[in-house]
Amino acid sequence: MQNSENKPFPFDKANYIIMIVGLVLLLLGFVIMASDKEQYGFGFMGITLGPIVLLAGFLTQFVAIFYKSKK
Repeated sequence: MQNSENKPFPFDKANYIIMIVGLVLLLLGFVIMASDKEQYGFGFMGITLGPIVLLAGFLTQFVAIFYKSKK
């Protein structure tokens, strides 16, 4: 069963761009948490900044999945 539009991909180009941005944010969040110099990562970067960036990355992925273009 095919779409009425016969598109080979389930998402538009904008969805994939948003997904790539989300992946970059996820990667950046993990790098921030790993680069914390405090013992066991209990500094500001490992406890606060990294998880906030990760949350932003996951929310961006959520938006990318449900984004519909205006066409």
